[in-house]
Amino acid sequence: MPTVNFSVPEDIKNAFNTVFEGQNKSAVIADLMRDAVEREQRRKQHCSAVDRILANRINAPRFSEAEFRAAREEGRP
Repeated sequence: MPTVNFSVPEDIKNAFNTVFEGQNKSAVIADLMRDAVEREQRRKQHCSAVDRILANRINAPRFSEAEFRAAREEGRP
């Protein structure tokens, strides 16, 4: 298994060691990295979806407020 080295502030290192005392810190770091990768992938998917929606709006039909209100009222009891 590869080894990864990171530089972190001393206070973060100490807090990490205190909070995760007695645990396999390599496993904890691997889980945190996995979570970060998944979170970033979801963020990128979200941004891509927003970009597609905005691009599709360029070709969407335009309605005035009056036309929109009339359409909402049409067919209501």
